Amino acid sequence: MDHITIQLADYLVQRLQSTSPHDRLLVGVSGVPASGKSTLAQGIVDHVNSRLALTSPGREGHEAAVLVALDGWHLTRAQLDKFPDPKLAHDRRGAHWTFDGDSYVAFVRALRCSTAPGATSDGKTGVIYAPSFSHAIKDPTPDAVPIHPYHRLVLIEGLYSFLGITPWREAAELLNERWFLNVGEEEAERRLIARHVQSGVAKDLEEAIWRSRENDVPNGQFIRENMLNPTRVIDSVEDPVLKAS
Repeated sequence: MDHITIQLADYLVQRLQSTSPHDRLLVGVSGVPASGKSTLAQGIVDHVNSRLALTSPGREGHEAAVLVALDGWHLTRAQLDKFPDPKLAHDRRGAHWTFDGDSYVAFVRALRCSTAPGATSDGKTGVIYAPSFSHAIKDPTPDAVPIHPYHRLVLIEGLYSFLGITPWREAAELLNERWFLNVGEEEAERRLIARHVQSGVAKDLEEAIWRSRENDVPNGQFIRENMLNPTRVIDSVEDPVLKAS
């Protein structure tokens, strides 16, 4: 694990220790496509949980940190079919208007509820559920990630985790930290093309280049122009799988 990930994780452990035990620490991790959001966020969550397991052995296996990916709020392919221009909607899947922004805002708002014993989000269990994204069916999976009251640190990684326009802005303003991963345009495109080919999203190099320039690059430009001011800008973390290619 690289030193930047460890430093950021240690910083969050310190912040968590100074946060009321009945409050959550919410961190949004954003960046242009292929900036390394998932790699960084997962590494931070893993290190935070390892650190807390050593310093708080009486937690009975409950991990304090949990990762949520914004991809779970993708609109389904069936919903995209109902757009005035379905082909455009499918081609631009990943643009902010192909996500359920209202549902994402409601989720972040629910996370702000107290985690004190007896406080619940649904009147019964106190568990808040986030959707995930299934690459097998290419659609979201509802209620896939449970957020329990003992999850006091929630990292939300995704392109629009702290977008500064309606309705996204409300969620952005509820975050304690807004971290933006910075990467140069040429490097981002190199990673995107490699990722599209390796993942099978594009059938060949030509399609990978097209997807990068016609969808990913415009989305990245939109994020830079419309995100709420980040509380921290981080040099991008390379995806080790793509780096080895």
